[in-house]
This record gives sequence, structure tokens and C-alpha cells, in this order.
Amino acid sequence: MNRRLPFSLLAALLLSAQSTLAAQECEGLQKLASPTVSITLAKSIPTGEFTPPGANKPLARLPAFCRIAATLKPTADSAIGTEIWLPGDGWNGKFMAVGSGGWGGSIAYDSMAEALRRGYATSATDDGHTGPGAAFLAGHPEKFIDFAYRAQHEMTVEAKLLVKAFYGLSPAHSYWNGCSGGGREGLLQAARFPDEFDGIIAGDPANIRRNAWALWLANQTFKDPAAYIPPSKYPLVHQAVLNACDASDGLKDGIIDNPETCHPDFQQLTCKSGDGLGCLTPRQVETAQTIVSPATTADGGVIFPRLEPGTELRWARLAGGPVPADLFLDEFRYLVFHDPNWDWRTFDLDRDAAKAHAVDKDVDELNPNLAAFAKHGGKLLLYHGWADQQVAPLSSVEFYNSALNLSNDATFMRLFMIPGMGHCSGGEGPDSFDKIGALEDWVERNQPPTRILASHRTAGQVDRTRPLCPYPRLAKYNGAGSIDDASNFTCR
Repeated sequence: MNRRLPFSLLAALLLSAQSTLAAQECEGLQKLASPTVSITLAKSIPTGEFTPPGANKPLARLPAFCRIAATLKPTADSAIGTEIWLPGDGWNGKFMAVGSGGWGGSIAYDSMAEALRRGYATSATDDGHTGPGAAFLAGHPEKFIDFAYRAQHEMTVEAKLLVKAFYGLSPAHSYWNGCSGGGREGLLQAARFPDEFDGIIAGDPANIRRNAWALWLANQTFKDPAAYIPPSKYPLVHQAVLNACDASDGLKDGIIDNPETCHPDFQQLTCKSGDGLGCLTPRQVETAQTIVSPATTADGGVIFPRLEPGTELRWARLAGGPVPADLFLDEFRYLVFHDPNWDWRTFDLDRDAAKAHAVDKDVDELNPNLAAFAKHGGKLLLYHGWADQQVAPLSSVEFYNSALNLSNDATFMRLFMIPGMGHCSGGEGPDSFDKIGALEDWVERNQPPTRILASHRTAGQVDRTRPLCPYPRLAKYNGAGSIDDASNFTCR
């Protein structure tokens, strides 16, 4: 359901008239190019299905919109692809930018479609290149800046200009919505351009420090073949963790609500002799313990928190081998060592994490000082799955605490830690919730989120609902009724 702004009747009539007139002039927007903006397409798309470039299937149920494709060139070495979609009729008066994942390289059409269906003018960017991976960064320092934060900023500036040109009105509210790499981008925008968005949704933000942690884990968990835990043993380990920690929250439901308090002892799984599916070798026990431990330097400093207990069924993402994913490797190959053939087995946590920090610190590392964003009146809805298999969940707790301390303002930010949810979605816990609606209520109606309803689906059918609670509160069972019904839980 679209949420409409409380416009006066006169303003609503004016908006409708301007929107109808402007929708007939979509193609004319192509004339609004500039020396740094090349508009390659401005085309009216009718109501119905739309198949994005390179997609295997169409996006369904889209309202009519003006589709704009542009290339932004803030520097001589920039080539930032962006798309901006403007509803033909039924514009809600607002703008929503959506983030990318990983190293970018494509337009997030699915996220744009979600925003468009809700009545938003929306935009997305390829972060300055096309295709997967970070090879595009080699020898191109300006492209690193584009990827980190400039592409998203330039896209937003251009999108707002086209909104004004198309409707004759600027957006009443501007929002950011992104998860993983898009969550990281949202936090970078809040710190660097604090007046740009009224509200930001940042999910499972992929702090770039994560890459050093991932390579440390790779060396610890599968560089030595004896250390490798085959995925066939993951259910065994997962069940041992549930046996140790599931009931500690007062409810045995297959979900660990507060993994921070869970410290499993994998020694109990040690094989009595040899190896087998029902046990772990002593070396595999060591691996399991390493996975649920933080990456620390020789002097005890924590580089990155641990994978939390409850992630065991998805350990293959970081510990599955036989080599680390390009997502983690590419920073060191193309930014730190400038060698596409760099050998991950030579990674040293103390030495190489420091080298990466020297490269990232002024460009792509998250800055928790969001005081200017808070002063602007911005609202930040931060969320993270406790069962995230790709970004250590406590990294968001650390960021949240730092941001609150540095801003000296506890009113502008909420963190929701989601029990049982994997990276951005999936997992055993409820992972579907209306984060956009929650942010709209906060920004537009001054109703901060105190409880968000989330659901879990199996084979497309909802089989469990739970409330999500602002950290550090937890959803506690009231003691009566179905444990699969959110109405039987209270945030405490």
C-alpha cells in the first residue's frame, strides 16, 4: 500500500496536474544533459511488465514511469551509470535512492521496482563500472572514490534535479534504502553528505574491514586441508549450538535470540577415533572454535568480531574453500598489493590489515560520527541479521554504539538485530518486514519504531511472525499462545 504525504487539497491537485503534463514530456528530459552528465535514454514505459537490460525475467506489476538512463562523469576517469525512474501518475511526492551490493557493477532494478510500486521516484547506480569484481580499480584511484561514495552522491544530485524538472516540484522527503554493500553506502552518505537524506535504511552494512577478517578466516579454516570442515557436518555443529544456547532465552524454538551470550564448546563433538560424519576431528574442533571467535592482532586488538553462533548451516560462505570468494580477495589484489595474482595464503592479519586500513581510511571506511546527520534531523534505521554468514553482526552493534556516543543523540538512530536472519535475508528466523513503512512513520509522522512485525516463510507461506525490537531489547514470549504468533511476544 502506498503511503501518501498529507498534502493540502490544492497542493495535491497541482501535483496531479503537473505529473500528468510532465509524463507526456518524458522524452524531453534527454535534452537536460550537461558537460558532466550524458543522458542516453529518456523513455515512457507503460503500466505492466518491464524487462531490465540483461535480465532473464521481467519485473511485474510496475506502474507507468519515465525511465532515464545516464552516465555521470564528475572526473575525467569517471563513467558512473545510473537509472532514474519517475512515476507517470500517482507519484507520492518523495524520492528513494537504492544501494548496490558487493563491488557494484550493475543497477539494482529489483529494489528500484519496489520503490516505484510504492509511488517513489527512485534511482540506482552501478557504482562507476559494469561487471562483477574489483579489477576496474587497478590503476584508477578516482574510480575507487566513485565506488565508495561519489557515485551515490552524484546519482542523488542528478536524480533530484530530474525530479524537479519532471514534476515542477522537489521531493518532499528523500530516503536511502540498501543492504550489505548498499548498507555501507548509506552510512557513508550519512557521514559525508548529512543533508542529502531525511531517512536512511542500512542493512547488514559490509564494513570494508570485513575483507581482512574473511582472509584471516580462510587461512585459519581451509588453507590446511586437515582444518577444513565439510558442509555435510554443518547440521551436526548447528544442532550442538542449538542444544547449548537455544533455550537460554527461555524459549526453545530453533532460534538463538541473543547470540552474544552464547559460547559453545565444540570439544564435545570430538571424534573418539579417526573421522566420521557424526563428529569433528581435533583439528576441525579448532576450526569451529576459530569461526566463532573474533579476528585479533598479536597484541589482542580486535580487527573484526566473530561469526555468531547460529550461522553454522551457512559457514561455507567464508570457510567453504577451496579459495576465498573474489568479494573478499579483490581488495587485496587490486587496492592493497596491485597484483591480480597475489596469493591469499601469504596473508598476515597484523601486517596486511594495517596496509588495507592505510588505503581505505580516507575513502571507504565507515565513519560513525553522524552528528551532522542527526542535527539535520535525519533518521537512521540500521538492521543486521544475527545469523549473517558474510558480515559479522557485532560490527553493526559496534558502529551503533560509536555513532550514539559521537552524536550525543539517542533519538535519531535505531538498531534492529534480527534473530535467525542470514545476510540481508534468509535463515531460520523471520526475515521479511516493512522497513520502508517504519522509516516513513518515523520521518513523516514522528513515530520512532518501537516494534516492527517480521515474518518467516516456507514454500511461500508465512509460518511464523515475531516482533523485531530496538537493540538491546529482545522479543520475550508472554508465556501463553502460539510461539509462532508475534502477538504473544513483548519487547523487553
